Amino acid sequence: MPELPEVETTLRGIAPAVIGRTIEGAIVREPRLRWRIPRSLASAVTDQAVRGLRRRAKYLIFDLDRGALILHLGMSGSLRLLPAATPPLAHDHVDLLLDNGMCLRFNDPRRFGSLLWTEHDPLAHPLLAALAPEPLSAAFDAEYLARALKGRRVAIKQALMNAQVVVGVGNIYASEALFRAGIRPRRAAGKLRREEIERLVAAIKTVLKDAIRAGGTTLRDYVNPQGVPGYFRQKLYVYERAGEPCLLCGTAIKHCVQGQRSTYYCPQCQR
Repeated sequence: MPELPEVETTLRGIAPAVIGRTIEGAIVREPRLRWRIPRSLASAVTDQAVRGLRRRAKYLIFDLDRGALILHLGMSGSLRLLPAATPPLAHDHVDLLLDNGMCLRFNDPRRFGSLLWTEHDPLAHPLLAALAPEPLSAAFDAEYLARALKGRRVAIKQALMNAQVVVGVGNIYASEALFRAGIRPRRAAGKLRREEIERLVAAIKTVLKDAIRAGGTTLRDYVNPQGVPGYFRQKLYVYERAGEPCLLCGTAIKHCVQGQRSTYYCPQCQR
């Protein structure tokens, strides 16, 4: 599933090509995504300029003249910038046609992504309004996280994947951040000591920044807007390395399942 670094990489890849351009139309080949694309989408966005592009959690927000598009890549989605005449491939569900002959094409094999339209403040949309702070923002610090975790009995890894605690820290990066912070993923969130929370905040910020610099992580489907896979997989310490030696101490990496998601950790380095 594309996580925050992959979405941020996508944003940075397409922003220079779409900001300031006018959308001349939209082609919806398959409207049945996570939420059905309304038939009025094409008429709603036609002849509107893209004034800005931003990210909130794992959502991309296209700010247009009279509203905003809210896009989520889902489990397998990707955006590509292509000449509008490029024949569509399987799972190429939506094209946004730009005024320079290019199109922004949304491909989503599993159709868990979404493309929504709003004429109101997108940050007030029900999907975004109640989200927690961004992990790379100043608002996400040890003081905030200590408050957010206080009294929580849930395992710390599952807490980090809760968008009411912090947004965008998905399965891969939660495992990697907990390794860097030296914290076992099954520890009760509310039992972490202040110094552990400080290490964890720093580790989350570091691992996300490193992943963005590497263009994200490609495990199966993800490619950036130029069709290039993310290379952070080469820098993973624990994720999908069960049975392999820890890169720091040599102990075999362990695997367990939490909330139906795979978790990886070093039993020696993480306490």
